[in-house]
Amino acid sequence: MKYHFDRIIDRRNTHSYKWDQSVKLFGREDITPLWVADMDFESPPAVKEALVRRAEQGIYGYSIKSDSYVEAIIRWFERRHGWTLRPEWITDSPGIVTSLSLAVELYSEPGSQVILQSPVYYPFYDVIRMNGRQVAKNPLILRDGRYEMDYAHLEELMRGGAKLLLLCSPHNPGGRIWDREELLRLGELCLRYGVTVISDEIHCDLALPGHTHVPFASLSEELANITLTCLAPTKTFNLPGIQSSFIVASNPEIKRKFDMRIKTLSLHMTNFFVPDAVQAAYNEGDEWLDELMHYINGNVEYAIGYLAEHLPQVEVMRPDGTYLLWLDCRKLGLDVKGLKKLMFEEARVAFSEGSVFGTEAEGYLRINLACPRSLLQEAVERFCKAAAAYAVK
Repeated sequence: MKYHFDRIIDRRNTHSYKWDQSVKLFGREDITPLWVADMDFESPPAVKEALVRRAEQGIYGYSIKSDSYVEAIIRWFERRHGWTLRPEWITDSPGIVTSLSLAVELYSEPGSQVILQSPVYYPFYDVIRMNGRQVAKNPLILRDGRYEMDYAHLEELMRGGAKLLLLCSPHNPGGRIWDREELLRLGELCLRYGVTVISDEIHCDLALPGHTHVPFASLSEELANITLTCLAPTKTFNLPGIQSSFIVASNPEIKRKFDMRIKTLSLHMTNFFVPDAVQAAYNEGDEWLDELMHYINGNVEYAIGYLAEHLPQVEVMRPDGTYLLWLDCRKLGLDVKGLKKLMFEEARVAFSEGSVFGTEAEGYLRINLACPRSLLQEAVERFCKAAAAYAVK
């Protein structure tokens, strides 16, 4: 491989939220943190070089995003996803969660129900509740070790008046990549009941071998007309610290409302480093990403194999995409407090505790696999050894 994903990079004392918050969050320094979803890999060399050149300019003034920036985005989605975008459909945003929150505010009424499919990325709950709306849960069905959508219940919510759906595609934390037929069936319901879809597709580039992400808005012009898609290069290329994201909306009215709110809140200016970093990533990052996903797939296979052999009581959901692994630890017989004690005190690892993704996920854990394999091995081995005492009960 051309890129060295096995290399250990010490991120302690670098203002890293993932590594330097361990003492505050977990009560000790000797924890291996595989929780928050950033990677322990360097971004593509082209990105690093672009950022160094940008920093060396020495004047860090207000910046703009040029036509070449937009063209890089358009070429990437055409090349990687077969999705043809137009420049006028794209608006920049500081982050995906910012876009989700603005969308709830703009496209639903105070006090109304907003649908999410639980368990799901926990800020989905926050952006609904903190905007004065009600969470309308459409729990996913666990069947044969995979999540599926409950269309009958979804239709009940829509028939009951819910007019906004937050879609997580690919799904976090389960790693499901919804297939075309699933999305078309979802879209048919949305069209029938006049539901607007806010599709969080931040993990869209992280499909594992044998799987292909389908952008929801690419399915048809009709579905694109009811959809605002939230996208970013940050998960793909490990750039969350530069806070870059954008939305895609082909419906002029949906787009106009979003643009107006972004300008009203003065969120329309860009970070000094974003244009160059994003162009370098999208123009020169293909080979790096392909090798990354090969490496991540190896981590998936290692973790699933080791857990199956050493802790078979824990059932692992094999992901289609993302770099996240979802573990069903309910047979260990531990409540939320007990799982935290097992992780933080006994195993000295920090995975994401499941209940934050919804009550349906109590007893689950999420592992971030985007790290050198030796780091993953150490964490998984410690976890299995510590959990063995509970597994025999």
